[in-house]
Amino acid sequence: MSLTELSGAATPEPSTSAETPARPLRRTSPFGALLLRLHFYAGILVAPFLVTAALTGLAFTITPQLDQFLYGDQLTVAQVGDRPVSLAEQVGAARNAHPEGSITAVQPGEGDQTTRVTFSLPELGENQHTVYINPYTAESQGQLTTWFGSTPATTWLDDLHRHLHLGAVGEHYSELAASWLWVLALGGVVLWWRRRSAARATARHLLVPDLSAGKGVRRTRGWHATTGIWLTVGLLFLSATGLTWSRYAGANFSAGLDALDARTPVISTSLDGAPPAAGGGHHGSSGGGGVVESAAFDRVVTAARGAGLDGPVEIAPAAEPGSAWTVTQVDNTWPVAKDRVAVDPTGGTITARSDFADWPLLAKLSGLGIQAHMGILFGPVNQILLAAIAIGLLCVIVWGYRMWWQRRPTRTDRRALAGTPPARGGVRGLPLRALLIGVPVVVAVGWALPLFGLTLLAFLVIDVVVGAVSPRRRPVEAPTSPAPAGS
Repeated sequence: MSLTELSGAATPEPSTSAETPARPLRRTSPFGALLLRLHFYAGILVAPFLVTAALTGLAFTITPQLDQFLYGDQLTVAQVGDRPVSLAEQVGAARNAHPEGSITAVQPGEGDQTTRVTFSLPELGENQHTVYINPYTAESQGQLTTWFGSTPATTWLDDLHRHLHLGAVGEHYSELAASWLWVLALGGVVLWWRRRSAARATARHLLVPDLSAGKGVRRTRGWHATTGIWLTVGLLFLSATGLTWSRYAGANFSAGLDALDARTPVISTSLDGAPPAAGGGHHGSSGGGGVVESAAFDRVVTAARGAGLDGPVEIAPAAEPGSAWTVTQVDNTWPVAKDRVAVDPTGGTITARSDFADWPLLAKLSGLGIQAHMGILFGPVNQILLAAIAIGLLCVIVWGYRMWWQRRPTRTDRRALAGTPPARGGVRGLPLRALLIGVPVVVAVGWALPLFGLTLLAFLVIDVVVGAVSPRRRPVEAPTSPAPAGS
């Protein structure tokens, strides 16, 4: 749950008429009051960032279909042939279509997919040019400027989701949203559980909105809360996986992987002084280490297939002369295939191997989590789930703001544009042992998630300042029965 859960507020419900007696102040635990106030203010202030992340993420879920619509002529062939021509001939055709640059990767086409030959040029920076070759005729079907294999449309939507095309400055928005999303989700679950437990509701009432509440804030709260409950696991997953490649929290995550020796293993490409593969073939292709024989691509992929690397693969020529080439499985749908081998391009022998099954657990989970976050791991089902979570989050946010508006005072002498925030004083009421445990935990989380820590500190400072300069409001007392006549 990601937005304002106003249930259990330590302030009275607004009255709509002057004659309606004020309700007695509802007592709540210090922890509940503190959590409610944090959830309220964090929801109000972080929601715009979450709306942006949800909308841009929703747009990104359709990138596979968008790519096919925009670039189908480059990505697929009109007719599947009996068998592909040699990879050397395909690479040669790509080189003829793109004489400049170094070949950094080749993905042989399978089925109706074209072969993708990627060229790097200094002026492109992190981008590359990818030439698409019909694997059955060795004809070029065009080229695109790509970013690590992503098409221009996918790259544009990815940048929009990650940093709004604002570079490093824009990355703060997505990290802020991911940093607070798990706090709001778990906080909303706790608040709704406490409220339903106090009402002695069954588990069913936690998962089904209370439609008997009629109209108003209670019905809106029911939809807000129960929808948030259903989304909780998905929101926590998106928060965790999004933080792994964020700017500051992601750096801490990477440092943790290094400390635990849990990164993706590096495969050795050393050939122990073997001479580099020389040019001189019919089609010369400039690789990362200079000019290489195009026939080497066939030797390398044949060796990799013989070593058990089936399905889609990517061949990367050596970055330096005298080194092995690498062949990596690139099937990112479940069950994934990510085994890698290093191959001597001259003799076609396997010199090293790294299997996905042997990766550290955290490296596996990190890789799988990123693919699921991007909507790739489970194919169209993954896309539908992400779209549903994004739409659900938007609904929860709208209901949260609606509750804020519905709780506004409407009496003539107390009219306001929005609802009253939950009461202050939760921290003062906490027992000492809770502070001794809670403060170090919050500090540790704030260190691991710097943007969360900084914004939480800012919330606390502003709240203290506002409380110091604002007049204290006296709580509304419960009405008492009039004294008997003549007493």
